[in-house]
Parts: sequence; structure tokens; C-alpha cells
Amino acid sequence: MSKQEGLQGEALVADYLRNNGFQLVAHGYYCRFGEIDLIAWEGNTLCFIEVKTRTNLEMGLPREYVTPAKQKKLRKTALFYLSEKKLDCFCRFDVAEVYAEQGFDKARIVYLRDAFQ
Repeated sequence: MSKQEGLQGEALVADYLRNNGFQLVAHGYYCRFGEIDLIAWEGNTLCFIEVKTRTNLEMGLPREYVTPAKQKKLRKTALFYLSEKKLDCFCRFDVAEVYAEQGFDKARIVYLRDAFQ
């Protein structure tokens, strides 16, 4: 998958979040520990969202690529974000799967809340 396809998937998920009552606060947050695709508030919970886009399933489900090593990086990055922003709040890690086998105009999103701790 290309970088462009990944960005298209993130844009679709950002729209999905807005349409479902989330307040998007960051897109592509980077620090020395890693990157978080999207950060959004759902009520009083801050959600760190990993987006996985696939145009075919030959290599498995998107969620399978959020490995324990990737989860560890996401946790470190999230802790840095919370410290940087001086936030003390409820948080969770979500995974958004974008299935675009038939093109991005017909893409399907599967949103997994609290995908890992």
C-alpha cells in the first residue's frame, strides 16, 4: 500500500469520527517515540486511533498489523502527548480498519473501540 492510500484511509476515518460525534484534535501526531494517526475526544475520553488501510486482504486483516511492538510504541507516544499537553483524563486506544478493495469511494470502515490496553 502506498503512503497516499494510507493518507486517504486516515481522511476517511477522520470524517467518520466527526460524523459520529468525536472531536478531532490531532492528525498525524509525531514525537521522538513514534506517530499516532488520529487523536480525538469522544465525550470525556481521549482516543488514540491507529488507522490501518487495506486494498486487499492477501496479507491478513488490518488489525493484525497492530502488533505488540506497535502497541508499545503507541503507548509511549500517547504518554508523551499527555505529558506535553498536561492532560489527566480517561484514554483508550482504538483501531480503525479501512477496507478499500473496491476503491476509496466504496470503502468500508470497521471501528474497534478499546482495541488494546
